[in-house]
Amino acid sequence: AFPFLREKLAGKMNPTIRCVEPAACPSLTMGEYRYDFGDSAGMTPLMKMHTLGSQFIPDPIHAGGLRYHGMSPLVSHIYELGLAEAISIPQLECFDAAMKFARTEGIVAAPEPTHALAAAIREAQACKESGEEKVILTALCGHGHLDLASYDKYLSGEMIDLDLSTDAIAEAMAAVPQINA
Repeated sequence: AFPFLREKLAGKMNPTIRCVEPAACPSLTMGEYRYDFGDSAGMTPLMKMHTLGSQFIPDPIHAGGLRYHGMSPLVSHIYELGLAEAISIPQLECFDAAMKFARTEGIVAAPEPTHALAAAIREAQACKESGEEKVILTALCGHGHLDLASYDKYLSGEMIDLDLSTDAIAEAMAAVPQINA
């Protein structure tokens, strides 16, 4: 999305930049924008980012690469500036989107980009219902050939959507350093 920011800031185009995250670990949509550690041991420098608290351990979802308490400081910054929006999507909807994508495009997506696929399908459906014509661009950052066990769980009905524990977030946020900046 960052290459499109230049054009957006220059007034040459006005794309909607949408960050999509797992509902089980929604650092942008439910986290706080503040200084926190990038790791649970507190060894990294403090970074200003959207965080659920460095002590927050999300439930095991099938998009393991997205099980992180914080969001990139750069992504957090553009979100705070209103240059991007954010939504969270549960994993069953993501894998449903991945199956549609695999059947139509012949590509098995890694679990992480299935969130973007689900958001793109939502947007396309909204355009279909409203009659609006829109170009929808999404990023596919990896194949799922090493994640076939996740697809097996989805197809066998064993995969579930996980409920987010707001108590766990509150407990983790209580441990975030208080910085007056």
